[in-house]
Amino acid sequence: MEEIVFVTHNKGKAKSAEKYFRNLKFSTYDFELDEPRSEDLKEIATAKVKQAYELVKKPCIALDTGFFIDALNGFPKTFVNFSLDTIGIEGILKLMEQQENRDCRFEECLAYYDGKEIRYFYGKHPGKVAYQPEGEARQEKWSDLWYIFQPNHFEKTLAQMNQQEREERRKIDGSYEALKEFANWLEGEKEDLSKRQPK
Repeated sequence: MEEIVFVTHNKGKAKSAEKYFRNLKFSTYDFELDEPRSEDLKEIATAKVKQAYELVKKPCIALDTGFFIDALNGFPKTFVNFSLDTIGIEGILKLMEQQENRDCRFEECLAYYDGKEIRYFYGKHPGKVAYQPEGEARQEKWSDLWYIFQPNHFEKTLAQMNQQEREERRKIDGSYEALKEFANWLEGEKEDLSKRQPK
């Protein structure tokens, strides 16, 4: 099986991917991909992975993530980077000052392209918007939203949680990750390929 390249400029996303791809041929390519202005994660991921393939000429993946706050009609949706660059997490908390409903979620779409076919894998992470930023920077942090996102069933933000707590969170809060879904599929493909090889 050919090497899979994860094209991303986000070091936190690259770090998070490492734990899923230890048994696979995997590398990262540091490049900030262009994103079309769209509210459709799949459309954005498709554009990014096609651009990624033109860069590396190998099977590759691109990942796009949106953040949706129920009380703000879904804002900032897929425009996370723009929102963080303009109003920041302080601005988001300002918009939430009078809101009792703190429900929010990350949604993600991973696109895999081998030059012939694109496959999609999805993730969702439900939680609450905290009342103030909490926590510290970590290698796996891929967004400042970590400081204000509390996973369901926890009173801590992602930035406050240690590795053990984050592993526990994945088991009980209803989350599922696009990177993990892709890695599981790829492992299955690898097994099928080995079975088809002549003995």
